[in-house]
Amino acid sequence: MSELVKPQKSGSNPMQAPRIDKVVINIAVGQSGEPLQKAMTVLEQLTGKKPCQRLARKTIKDWGVRKNEPIACIITLRKQAAKDFLIKAFESVGNKLPISNFDRQGNFAFGIEKHIDLPGTKYDPKLGIFGMDVCVSIEKPSYSIKKKKGLKSIGKKQRVTPEEAVKFIRDKFRIEIIE
Repeated sequence: MSELVKPQKSGSNPMQAPRIDKVVINIAVGQSGEPLQKAMTVLEQLTGKKPCQRLARKTIKDWGVRKNEPIACIITLRKQAAKDFLIKAFESVGNKLPISNFDRQGNFAFGIEKHIDLPGTKYDPKLGIFGMDVCVSIEKPSYSIKKKKGLKSIGKKQRVTPEEAVKFIRDKFRIEIIE
């Protein structure tokens, strides 16, 4: 397992250094009942936390989905748990990410085809195999001022640019960014 690289100390403002705010892991099953319970069990085994169910927003008869039916499960990780999960998740995708996965705010997302690709995960025939989406939110410590004071907007220096996010992920986790 690759180790995190400690950030280089420079004369720059520590409030401007990007950090991982949260990691959201989503497994969309598309139906309620036993498949959703199995997906929730998989998420709980991977993270050690209890996932939440998500409901369908509208009825889609062709897919057999009714409005307000639970069809997915989701979990949010923060701080060290988020970093630990990301290390495993990056290994499962070969420590490579396309630059197209990053948005204008510096956040990024990627998919894992099979949860058994995560290091240390064993196949359980009772549960099956699930794919998942991993969404990572990156922010600067100074961004929390917006949350605390209830501001509608913040200065440009407090926002994470895609270039800063790419550099942060490349340096911190030793990930190859594919152009």
